[in-house]
Amino acid sequence: MPESFINVVWLVPFFPAASALLMLLVGRRLSRPVISWLCCGTVFLSFLVSVGVFFELLRLPATDRLREVSLFTWIPSLPLLSEAGTQSFQVEWAYLVDPLSAVMILVVSGVGFLIHVYSIGYMAHEGGYYRYFGYLNLFMFMMLTLVLANNLLLMFIGWEGVGLCSYLLIGFWFLKKSAADAGKKAFVVNRIGDAGFLLGIFLTATTFGTLSFVGVNSILAGGQFAAGSSAITAITILLFIGATGKSAQLPLYVWLPDAMEGPTPVSALIHAATMVTAGVYMVARTNALYRLAPFTLEVVAIVGAVTAIYAASMAMVQTDIKRVLAYSTISQLGYMFLACGVGAFAAGIFHLSTHAYFKALLFLGSGAVIHALAGEQDIRKMGGLWAKLPITGKTFLVAALAIAGIPPLAGFFSKDEILWRAFANGNWLVWGLGTVTALMTAFYMLRLVILTFFGGSRRSPEVEHHLHEAPRSMTVPLILLAGLSIVGGLVGIPAVLGGGNRFEHFLEPVFGHAAAAPSHALEFVLMVLSVVVGLLGILVAYVFYLKRPEIPAQLARRFSGLHQLVYNKYYVDEVYSKVFVEGPVLGKAMGDTFGRFDLKVIDGIGVDGSAWLTRFTSQLSIWWDTWIVDGAVNLVGWTVWILNWPARALQTGLVQRYALWMAAGVALLLFYYVQRYILGS
Repeated sequence: MPESFINVVWLVPFFPAASALLMLLVGRRLSRPVISWLCCGTVFLSFLVSVGVFFELLRLPATDRLREVSLFTWIPSLPLLSEAGTQSFQVEWAYLVDPLSAVMILVVSGVGFLIHVYSIGYMAHEGGYYRYFGYLNLFMFMMLTLVLANNLLLMFIGWEGVGLCSYLLIGFWFLKKSAADAGKKAFVVNRIGDAGFLLGIFLTATTFGTLSFVGVNSILAGGQFAAGSSAITAITILLFIGATGKSAQLPLYVWLPDAMEGPTPVSALIHAATMVTAGVYMVARTNALYRLAPFTLEVVAIVGAVTAIYAASMAMVQTDIKRVLAYSTISQLGYMFLACGVGAFAAGIFHLSTHAYFKALLFLGSGAVIHALAGEQDIRKMGGLWAKLPITGKTFLVAALAIAGIPPLAGFFSKDEILWRAFANGNWLVWGLGTVTALMTAFYMLRLVILTFFGGSRRSPEVEHHLHEAPRSMTVPLILLAGLSIVGGLVGIPAVLGGGNRFEHFLEPVFGHAAAAPSHALEFVLMVLSVVVGLLGILVAYVFYLKRPEIPAQLARRFSGLHQLVYNKYYVDEVYSKVFVEGPVLGKAMGDTFGRFDLKVIDGIGVDGSAWLTRFTSQLSIWWDTWIVDGAVNLVGWTVWILNWPARALQTGLVQRYALWMAAGVALLLFYYVQRYILGS
């Protein structure tokens, strides 16, 4: 049957949803093998349907690669006043099948399946096995709903769902305080961004009268909105605020490093294929809006570039193997936003796809190392693991070289495409920041490889006794992901290297035709430069940590202030904690400044200006709630009470009072009659 897979695309999210529901209802009664087969099997079925959808879409003409599959009417037709007048507003629970969603469901279900299989070995001896896989499958359902949604409101359901699942999975070991706190931190920080996303949805509805991506694109294609329109700029800025939270960009990135408290496969799933890519996907999906908002595109590019280099600087000095990878994820997400900001949406999605392969491999490889070292995560206590963990070591090295942009691995093609598009579009500052970030990325990744797998052993005797390679359920996914990290970029070979960039051409129905390269010679020179930069980073790491390992310690002592600043992550977490968690602390100077208004408040208390300011703002908040917020409501009530006094005097509900008023009325009428007609005559 033609398009049989596209017509049943709803099965892609349905399979993991069904197994998640089963786990959370009766999972406690099922054996571990049954749980493993059910949860991994349903994700594999989703992957098979995704493959079928992809190839069916590929057989269609490029201009016809768009289908909407509606399941039911979610919000019935309602009148909505928009800029185009009163319109009928309706939301369907429907899925959008086009090249972009086809790529995303392949990546999410494919990489997600390998992480599920890996989890069988990693979580084999952990409690809450059914709960873990139930959360994992629920995560898959929400992410697949997000990328398949044909409208912003359904996307928001998946958006909030992955936020909920991240909270559940990061805090999976809820008896561990740091894990519980990390889950709450991720949940709260993401709510800040989600508020912006929700406002963007409301403004989209009132501006266009629809939330459907196809509907919005159709209105924009009609030319009703000019580039730089205030409404379009406001919508895109609000949507990007949501993206900065979900995809961990400045200033809402602080939750992602702490998310390492969850099981390592969870980290791989969140960082590689699901939650953190949602923001990039959302910006790419709404590219028609962003193309009409040049100011927002500049903001996206600058935030992405600054985040990329900022996070890379922290990754260079971290000593926890998973935290190095966490800051690496933030940096690479910055690269993706950099691409979107310069209008290279296809390049951003290309890097999203290749990053999913090698970042999942890096996290799963780090999990195999941690598993082999009985939970040890400090790279200063590792070393010499290359011979002990041959499969893990070799696959980890492949992933490290891929993210460093070394050809012909996947990361080289996608990262080079982003840098070239930035340069070709005239964003030279952004290109410069991206190139420096590439140097830093190569350095910290080879630093991680060397300290973990090479040099002498720095392990304790107890760990040495426990050392062993991971089981096949963990190593087979590593090997498959290593293969994808090697060949995954070949679908995007640029014309300058004799390829046709098939990935970019496949996405043209969504993003339009990419501008042709102004100069193949210049593109080739910049490509060589990016490779040289990557090799330079590798060389510096080799000298610093293998040939002359005393140099890093000497530099740390010489620039101790800078080293401590970067090592402590610029103290951003501490500032956020003081300002937003413990209270608004702006320092003694501010306290002294405000203190002159009411010195009696601090007389004899013996507190500094900071504590007083906290108390002052607390009292101010109480006063505001009591007299302004509650007072405004009460004022309305009192006004109504005063104005309706005459009616209340008459309508008492007492029969005697009604009889009295009736008698008084009769008496008044008689008096009027006598005065008018008897005495008057």
